[in-house]
Amino acid sequence: MSILSTTLIAMSMSTDAFAAALAKGVHLKKPSLSKAMRMGLIFGTVEFLMPLLGWVIGHFSKALVENYDHWVAFTLLGLIGLKMIKEGLSIDEEDENQNIEAAQAAPKKRKKKKNQTSFFRTLITACSTSIDSLTIGVSVSFLSLDIWTTAIAIGLATFTMSSFGIMAGHYIGARIGKIAEIIGGSVLCVIGLSILLTHLGFI
Repeated sequence: MSILSTTLIAMSMSTDAFAAALAKGVHLKKPSLSKAMRMGLIFGTVEFLMPLLGWVIGHFSKALVENYDHWVAFTLLGLIGLKMIKEGLSIDEEDENQNIEAAQAAPKKRKKKKNQTSFFRTLITACSTSIDSLTIGVSVSFLSLDIWTTAIAIGLATFTMSSFGIMAGHYIGARIGKIAEIIGGSVLCVIGLSILLTHLGFI
């Protein structure tokens, strides 16, 4: 697979963290760049580590599915992509009312700001959005992709996107995050399909 595929996978995997960062940013009043980058670093580090763990799992199970590795990669990428699309299309009451609530409760939110940006709370959020990256790591073990390049690309993309999400969430709201998830999920589905069609000789 090409550098383009690696880049697309990295950008697609960063959309989950981007959406979560936007949601956090909605509740913050003009967060500083340093604070956004610290939170982005947490997201990026977790997203960097998860594919490595997934690769280890996939590497030791590769012998069991070696003759069907293309089908496994297609299935995993497809399931992740469809999951992201479904989440992007879902209507969440909290997402619908985030901007209104943030504006109405601005004075109260100041007291809770420290809690919203605490290390452990951000870490838990980062871990919850990185499960898909674990699965991507398993997929990479079946493909001709370098795991270190892929993991670093995902980590950097996530750091950049989540830092931006924290800064921009207060202004653009969480809705854009859902659109990004739909796009990212669609890209993963296309990549998975291209892997299968290439192996079957149609491409």
